[in-house]
Amino acid sequence: MKASFDSAAANYDQSFTQTAIGKLQREAVYNILSQYLVNVKTIFEINCGTGEDALWLASQNFEVFATDISEKMIAIGKAKNEFQNLTFSTLDITHLSSFQKEEKYDLLFSNFGGLNCLSQDELSLFFTTAPHFLKEKGKMVLVVMPKNTVWEQLYFLAKGKWSKAFRRRNEHVLANVDGEKVPTYYYNPKEIVHLTEETLECEEYQPIGFFIPPSYLEPFFKNKKGFLKLLRKLEMGIRNFSFLSKYADHYIIILQKK
Repeated sequence: MKASFDSAAANYDQSFTQTAIGKLQREAVYNILSQYLVNVKTIFEINCGTGEDALWLASQNFEVFATDISEKMIAIGKAKNEFQNLTFSTLDITHLSSFQKEEKYDLLFSNFGGLNCLSQDELSLFFTTAPHFLKEKGKMVLVVMPKNTVWEQLYFLAKGKWSKAFRRRNEHVLANVDGEKVPTYYYNPKEIVHLTEETLECEEYQPIGFFIPPSYLEPFFKNKKGFLKLLRKLEMGIRNFSFLSKYADHYIIILQKK
């Protein structure tokens, strides 16, 4: 897995972070995340990629410890970093139980499907271990990819690729990450709630990218700013429509330590 994301590091910001769709999806995440930062001082980020979210959080004076399995992703994050309150480190979350760090955090954050790289057994172990890094009543804010994304179904059906239209419902998919095949697992919100019920309590979940399309449609939408503006407005109007979460490109779920 490490090598897979190393290969994506050089192009990640160009292919997602700096795109129109990437910016809109990140804005949608921040609008909801911001509601849960009121009493937060320290943040543990996993799957931080090239550090865009960590930099945004650090700019607001949070103490941020940002981690990723990819050394090259971390290297890019470090090169961007101008904050004393932000630290980057490599971390394989499948080995979280052996990670030596005594500090506990107010919030654990993972954006844009990093947890979708974990099988159900690995994800279950993660949810058993990760709460140990949270303070009492600490929260997790996780952005996960569900199984029933309408945009993806319509896209592949329009291209006549019937087998791919509902691929997220398979046990796993070999996603193409800059030429590397990465096993990817999809989880609807209720599956996450079930996996976390012993250690965490679900506060809410909301769709991210029900109207805003997946990033691989950027070439189609690149010159359709007016259309994207309309989709952004529609996206903002479904903030409380939690039932749409399993049909969006991603969803955000907020969990609190019991």
